[in-house]
Amino acid sequence: MALNDGVGDEIGDANGFDVVVVGAGAAGMMAAAVAGQRGRRVVLIDHAEKLAEKIRISGGGRCNFTNLQTGPANFLSENPHFCRSALSRYTPQDFLKLVEKHGIAWHEKHKGQLFCDDSAQRIIDMLVAECDTGGVSWRQPCKVSDLRRDGARWQLKTTAGTLQAESVVIATGGLSIPKIGASDFGHRIARQFDIPVVTPRPALVPLTFDATAWAPFAELAGASLEVEVSCADGHFREDLLFTHRGLSGPAILQISSFWQPGETLSINLVPDQRLDEVLIAAKHGNRQHVATMLSQWLPRRLAEAWAERHGLSGKPLADCADKALRELARATHSWQLKPAGSEGYRKAEVTRGGVGTRALDQKTMMAKNQSGLYFIGEAMDVTGWLGGYNFQWAWASGYAAGMAV
Repeated sequence: MALNDGVGDEIGDANGFDVVVVGAGAAGMMAAAVAGQRGRRVVLIDHAEKLAEKIRISGGGRCNFTNLQTGPANFLSENPHFCRSALSRYTPQDFLKLVEKHGIAWHEKHKGQLFCDDSAQRIIDMLVAECDTGGVSWRQPCKVSDLRRDGARWQLKTTAGTLQAESVVIATGGLSIPKIGASDFGHRIARQFDIPVVTPRPALVPLTFDATAWAPFAELAGASLEVEVSCADGHFREDLLFTHRGLSGPAILQISSFWQPGETLSINLVPDQRLDEVLIAAKHGNRQHVATMLSQWLPRRLAEAWAERHGLSGKPLADCADKALRELARATHSWQLKPAGSEGYRKAEVTRGGVGTRALDQKTMMAKNQSGLYFIGEAMDVTGWLGGYNFQWAWASGYAAGMAV
């Protein structure tokens, strides 16, 4: 890969490219590689100095690059059927073949999640190699200041000069993790060309609570356990993590995509027991404290805080009324919580909302009202669950556009 700042290199040749891809992340590199290998003359540009930072930091640095269980039901959108076509035409197995072709060792974690054995950099290197195979030209760092139609072609004014092409693919992602260069560029381009944008908001993000109300739980920061959590149409069984400001962990990241301000979460802290039956059956002559009993299923610190919250701190099980134990069980199986907000884009893994997909062709990702203008990846109103689904959407939507441009 030869990156440059646009000085020289015949970039002034206005007719030098068939396709400009804006954004060299997962979706952008996929689209550029596919188009280039079809014989299209492609230039890939990105405003960041470092390539594909979001891939590099994903999955704890090992990149959860897909999920074997991917299907349309794993995605949220105001147009929920839009993703079906692209997902069916480029599957997790297709991407896995590419990974194996490049000799990248991988392993499966729970629920179909696939990770690199070593570094996420292997996925970046693979995508760069695929682009190079397709003869893709690179411009990085390079910022776009203007995009417009110029007759039958598109004209882009950039810090590396003016580019023209038959097709432009917008793969600039969403607003999540601004410190690595997140931008609303894709949304601004959509609005410029009268393409609706579904209001963006942070997703796959920790949730926060009023500081006063959360004070009894703030000291539990670091405690974790497996729970069932539900809100609106979302229901997940995953690990929950207490933080100083609220709740995180996979369970909360998942449900955050479904949660709307003002709504209440319901959390089952002990999903595998009928706690009322267990406690009442065990109480006869049992001098263990309630917190000690609860610590069979809850982290010790949480068990103690939970018993205190329900007026049973330091109380032997045998001395508890059945009514009190039933109330404790009910609260444990259905803890009702109303978040005050979220940690925002700085800790959000993805952006929910984005370019409205009813304005796009589901097979090609092209805008219906602008021939030759495409949107792919996180810039669109297609948001996957936690666990590799958003990367699979990047690959699938990038492939669809790459085959169409």
